[in-house]
Amino acid sequence: MPATDATDPHPTLGEPVVRTAAGAVRGRREHDLAVFRGIPFAAPPVGADRFAAPRPRAPWDGTRDAAAFGPPPPQDLGVMGRTGRLDAPEGDDWLTVNVWTPDPDPAARRPVMVWIYGGAYKLGHSGSPGYDAHRVALAGDLVVVSLNYRVGMEGFAQIEGAPANRGLLDQVAALEWVRENIAAFGGDPGRVTVFGESAGGGCVAALLAMDRARGLFHRAIAQSVPGTFFSPELAGDLAAALAAEAGLRPTATDLAAVAPRELALAVAPLAARMTEHADRWGRAAPTVTAYAPVVDGEVLPTTPWQALASGAGRDVDLLVGHNRDEFRLFMAMSGVLGTVTEEQAAGMLRLFAPGGAAGERAYRAAYPDATPDELYERVQTDWLFALPTQRLAEAQLAGGGRAHVYELAWPAPGGGGMFGACHGLDIPLLFGTYDADLGALLFGGAGATPRAEALSARFRAAWTSFARTGDPGWPAYDEKDRPTLVLDDEPAVVGYPQERSGRLWDGYDFPALPLLG
Repeated sequence: MPATDATDPHPTLGEPVVRTAAGAVRGRREHDLAVFRGIPFAAPPVGADRFAAPRPRAPWDGTRDAAAFGPPPPQDLGVMGRTGRLDAPEGDDWLTVNVWTPDPDPAARRPVMVWIYGGAYKLGHSGSPGYDAHRVALAGDLVVVSLNYRVGMEGFAQIEGAPANRGLLDQVAALEWVRENIAAFGGDPGRVTVFGESAGGGCVAALLAMDRARGLFHRAIAQSVPGTFFSPELAGDLAAALAAEAGLRPTATDLAAVAPRELALAVAPLAARMTEHADRWGRAAPTVTAYAPVVDGEVLPTTPWQALASGAGRDVDLLVGHNRDEFRLFMAMSGVLGTVTEEQAAGMLRLFAPGGAAGERAYRAAYPDATPDELYERVQTDWLFALPTQRLAEAQLAGGGRAHVYELAWPAPGGGGMFGACHGLDIPLLFGTYDADLGALLFGGAGATPRAEALSARFRAAWTSFARTGDPGWPAYDEKDRPTLVLDDEPAVVGYPQERSGRLWDGYDFPALPLLG
């Protein structure tokens, strides 16, 4: 996107212009906010920069128009009910940020919230309609930033000749952009909160463990943190299998010969066959995503749980939580919901519960009245999201830090209520985007009902209060009472509500997933 002449800023239109370190950008007035989209924070990661750590963006002359979101990073969209294309610009300038601000006045010094999207580390785009942040910015009278980062092969595959965790390095570069530029948009670089959901929550957890990210944010909100972090051995084996789908070796030189979007499509078929390799990939195989942060010892020194228990986050306020019925979404979308057999439930219990066959017996004893469907969902909710998230709070306390914990228990109205309080429901509630992206499925066209609006307002009030003060409105977590805010029609603070499952996982520290064979 070419810059325009800085001597012709169209002042009669009242469009806000802000000067960043790389050049001036012109935004738009929307919803009583100044909104800037598609601002580059790093050079396009193509050509000689393909599979490299992000590099600085060259300055531009004149005033760059910042009306449209930047292109999404290359990805395969033919999964999870998505179509094969995004309604977004095309091009190589994937690494961009977007800003919603009440007033781009450097004297305002408002708190800043930086959103990191999820998508199994292989999907996602900050321009998705479900992430429209104007309600969050208005509710909290603060500045909201969202960012693109590389996903899939470009961002997370462990390949020879390239740094690990390039997607995480992109996020660090975006946070450095915030530190250097956000004051010009009315934000305070000394009051930055990162927040993300699912893989985005996993990225927030990873950033807490990364030396390179230290000091770039001061509070963190991690929603539905996945327990899937890979060992280098597992990540390398998965990368070799991915590259083989394209007839290549897992090296930066070989893979760079295929255009980024073509490579994303070429490697995608492996997802459908991952369960065939459970003997090598273990618990990673049923997740049907070959990507996750790699505990490589350099970019990501340890798992987030180890890092926080050692004190890495003691100076960062943490808000963390999960949804009651996380895995019901995946069961519904795969057609399994309501059809699970006793044999299928037993297989999942033996695979995911701590202790294998002993873990299966423990789950059955803890949930004696549970149906096969309920056991199948419960153990996968616990392993993949609920217990990793809750243990992050415990690790934060062990390391001398402070955490607040929540559970979303309000059931999604779509599908006749079959989804329950499933994975991803917190996104449309937080952003108020009931008809966009996943919200359209989970709300089933019901849109902004009074119940949804009331809970949505509570979400935003808690999240923005935390960003502003470090206090979301309920007591901090402690080992004795374990106070947890249960978000429902009538929110209540109780002891951690999944204590039965928590006892089954006592002593499990969510290590990096190993290569088995």
